[in-house]
Amino acid sequence: MRLSAKIAATVALLLAAAVALGACGSQGVSVAKSSPYRRGAVLFRDHCSGCHTLSVVGAQGSATSIKDRVKTTGPNFNIRKENVEQALYAIRNGGFSGAIMPQNLAVGEDAVDLAKFLSRYAGANAKSPPGPSGPPPTGF
Repeated sequence: MRLSAKIAATVALLLAAAVALGACGSQGVSVAKSSPYRRGAVLFRDHCSGCHTLSVVGAQGSATSIKDRVKTTGPNFNIRKENVEQALYAIRNGGFSGAIMPQNLAVGEDAVDLAKFLSRYAGANAKSPPGPSGPPPTGF
């Protein structure tokens, strides 16, 4: 095989591998193009899906069990609910601990759209904590 044929074969193999790896964990955005949350969904897919899980955008970046967890594994937003303020804080400050997540991964309207999307779709599979039972305590 000539050198140019080997180079061409190597390049083709590398491109195929890049396409295959790029598709890992990405099922696509299931938010309608007409939805006010669509832009935030695309931003989440593009900037957050490597470390976080959220089915509506096909993101599978979180560990599925504690033994698979690594330092860069972010919360699974299928089971974790966030509000706009919490999401904006995390986006601006690198999560809540500031250890791994980059700060300001989205800014301005991008950050707001991302936070609104997350507050709308995160926690779809979250279990609500049990409410208080019985009468409220007295004597305080």
